Amino acid sequence: MRLSACIVAAVLLVACGDPPNKEMDQAQGAIDAARAAGADRYASTEYTAATDALKRAQDAVGQRDYRQALNEALDSREHAQNAAREAADTKAQLRGEVERDMAQIAALIAEANTRLNAATRARIPRRTLDGPRKELAAVDESVQKAGAAMRADDYLAARTALQGVKERITQALRALETPAVQSSRRTR
Repeated sequence: MRLSACIVAAVLLVACGDPPNKEMDQAQGAIDAARAAGADRYASTEYTAATDALKRAQDAVGQRDYRQALNEALDSREHAQNAAREAADTKAQLRGEVERDMAQIAALIAEANTRLNAATRARIPRRTLDGPRKELAAVDESVQKAGAAMRADDYLAARTALQGVKERITQALRALETPAVQSSRRTR
């Protein structure tokens, strides 16, 4: 009985006697893959947990606590894999949202341009139309930035560029509505 207990203890000591380099390398590889998937931006909580766990694993190796290092390395790999999945999901969701917003904005811009052209043909004073023209030019700049961000797969920047754009177009539409109403009232 004592002999078998000693053999089990010796096996455990030998198994825990070496640092878990393989597991730590796997964790580092998973972290690198997660970063490549954009987890540092789109799943920062899980990504940070992965890098922190790997740091704790390295610290445990330095203290020769290989069992703790193994646990931390496995935890790091799991967090990194979760971060990569979460980043992919978040990017896909953001891409869908931004594409929907871009389509809605394109429709609003087309309507605003139609009204602007109608107001110009109706000979609305130029200075009355200057405000909506400037607003539409600013909106166009924001849409261009969002488009560039979309082409670069930076959906967070695209969403940021589009913030408030719909409201600005709506204000320009209201401003274009007012002169047309006033001119039609005068002719009656």
